[in-house]
Amino acid sequence: MATVIKKSKIEYKEDANRIQHYRMLTSSPRFSSIVNPENLFFDMRVLEPGQYSYPYHFHRHAEELMMVVSGSMTLRSEEGFEVLSEGDLVFFEKGKDGAHQFHNHTKEPCKYLDIRTFTGADVCEYPDSGKVNIIPAMEIYESGSRVDYFKGEEKVVERWEALKKE
Repeated sequence: MATVIKKSKIEYKEDANRIQHYRMLTSSPRFSSIVNPENLFFDMRVLEPGQYSYPYHFHRHAEELMMVVSGSMTLRSEEGFEVLSEGDLVFFEKGKDGAHQFHNHTKEPCKYLDIRTFTGADVCEYPDSGKVNIIPAMEIYESGSRVDYFKGEEKVVERWEALKKE
């Protein structure tokens, strides 16, 4: 079944948990809740003058495609900075090479379509702040706390023996 989302019916809202400099607006209701996609998520976003999209990040298990619908913004990526304008498309691959962040450097709002794959779980990394986010659980950890796989597992025999006695 085809689902049509009319431009005149789209409202934009700011996420309540946003902090200064990250006050991006997202289509409401979220398009994903309207069409219930299996592996593709998409939203329209409005980046107001002087605002940033998200912290600089990349995904381990999701690809993204953005299209500037109106206005202009600056892309930060692994290659540096580039101005994007109406009609420009940018694709972000999985992994560090797909790291990105947007900033509206202009005095006018910038509207863009954000399309991404989602197969049930993702890991998003934030190189500037050293964080890792497990999505969709939104479990955020500092990557510096990484430990060895077998840490805390050295006494497996004793643990089994204690469990057998219970």
